[in-house]
Amino acid sequence: MGQGHGWQGAVLRLMRAKDFVFTVTGAEDVTPEYRRVHLTDGGLLAATGIHPTMWVRLWFDDAGRPHQRAYTLVDPDPAAGTFSLEFALHPGCASDWARAARPGDTIGATVQGTGFQRPRPEPTHVFAIGDPASLPALNSLVDALGSAPVTIWFGGEPDGLPCRAGKDRHELRSLPRHGLVDAVRSELPGLLATTGHPYVWIACDTRTTRTLSAYVRKDLAVPKDRVHALGYWRAT
Repeated sequence: MGQGHGWQGAVLRLMRAKDFVFTVTGAEDVTPEYRRVHLTDGGLLAATGIHPTMWVRLWFDDAGRPHQRAYTLVDPDPAAGTFSLEFALHPGCASDWARAARPGDTIGATVQGTGFQRPRPEPTHVFAIGDPASLPALNSLVDALGSAPVTIWFGGEPDGLPCRAGKDRHELRSLPRHGLVDAVRSELPGLLATTGHPYVWIACDTRTTRTLSAYVRKDLAVPKDRVHALGYWRAT
């Protein structure tokens, strides 16, 4: 971090962020528009520990200017010091880096702001709204919350993507991204009425996340500590 990361790096440094350098060990195309990159952690996991939905900020070069984007760790292995990152590919410097990533490539990263507070009491039903950009975090959440049934509204086509929602206790409702808000408003109220301790997790583009978060908290009166909402990307 520091001078090479501009004012964003300076702010993070003041917030006691920690810096690491990751090294690519391999990569694979999950689908033509979704790529998984495998990395060594540069000492990250030993220094910080891990938690569900843990994410890091990667630093990319954007025409000579520093650009940072956040990505969720996939299958972190503290003993081996390894993890993977998954990229929903679209135009931009982060996707360009992922497309070109080869063994031996390195990238700087900063850890600051990530956290996970397990809901108490344990959820009797999880309601999750996400899309390909938040899929790694969604998978981590599903793994972490154990036996609770999960209903997922997924904006986009999940075919071929590494979605870990199993058919035994999970329901995946796939629909166009622009239909997420209407679908949740139509379907969630009735589902909430059937469970004692719901947990609502929202991770879409910033606008959708803000709209649904306000709806769940204000209109449906779900307590703040039973809702997690974070905008994962900004629609243009």
